[in-house]
Amino acid sequence: MIKVVILGGGTGQSVILRGIKQVEGIELATIVTVADDGGSTGRLRDEFSMPAMGDIRNVMVSLSDEQSLMSSIMDYRFNVVDSESLGGHSLGNLILTALTQTTGSFMEAIGSVSKIMKVKGRIIPSSLQLLTLLARMEDGTIVRGESNIPLFKNAITEVFYDEPVRATEESIDAIVNADVILFGIGSLFTSILPNVAIPDIRRALEFTKAKKVYYCNAMTQPGETDGYNGEDHVDAILRHCNIKFDFVVENITKTDENLAKRYLETGSKGVHFEKTEHEYRLVKHDLLKTGVDQIRHDSVKVKASFEALLKEMGYVV
Repeated sequence: MIKVVILGGGTGQSVILRGIKQVEGIELATIVTVADDGGSTGRLRDEFSMPAMGDIRNVMVSLSDEQSLMSSIMDYRFNVVDSESLGGHSLGNLILTALTQTTGSFMEAIGSVSKIMKVKGRIIPSSLQLLTLLARMEDGTIVRGESNIPLFKNAITEVFYDEPVRATEESIDAIVNADVILFGIGSLFTSILPNVAIPDIRRALEFTKAKKVYYCNAMTQPGETDGYNGEDHVDAILRHCNIKFDFVVENITKTDENLAKRYLETGSKGVHFEKTEHEYRLVKHDLLKTGVDQIRHDSVKVKASFEALLKEMGYVV
């Protein structure tokens, strides 16, 4: 079995997992950021002093048996009109919180729900601490809180924590023993780099012999990567971690002109690589859905893309 580890968080990680979980012959583990402090997740983590569970829940749904009833109810969100106290909360977040309180272990809660949902692979939080992510802007301004970072119209130079952070032993073990590590699609500074910013994880990434792959975002994200090209995305990761990528994947799906114009009006534009030579192998794949009114990755295309990369590495899939 090929040991594959995916780093990330947010909806981007969930999308890529829906495709890669279908690849035959792999042993999958996904390391998920717990730095989210907004919405239902933020309210529960502050009230119960536990790691953020929102991205964990999203990953569970993505890796679960698609026919599972649990999968459909985990994302159910209570309406604030119907209940002031429950309004905005996701049922899945409440279930994970309740299990953590009753078992005394966030890891055990994740494991229990994963079994019920028939999750394929292991879901590993990057840390078990109550984390607050900070960002240093180009002008020296420090922004505190993951949900606040994209709100500042300023270029981000780095994200970090202002307190000692311990990674989970499971995340370190998975990275060190991986054959392939994939930096997933998703918010660069608030989904991918919060994992890399943990010193233990950074050291493990620098130590491991695994092949490293980065699926670059198809679009820039207002407040995080304004004006970034593909090389800028890669450089941001390398500023946080002394590694070398073996493969970087660029999306080449042609976007409908009207759809692209609509995104441009919100400050988001397509991400492309501009140089002809790189220290990594730049691979161009068709990755997006077509005929839809949003720019989204296609899980079937992601699966085919990753299978092609594994063959390039010499694996039989």
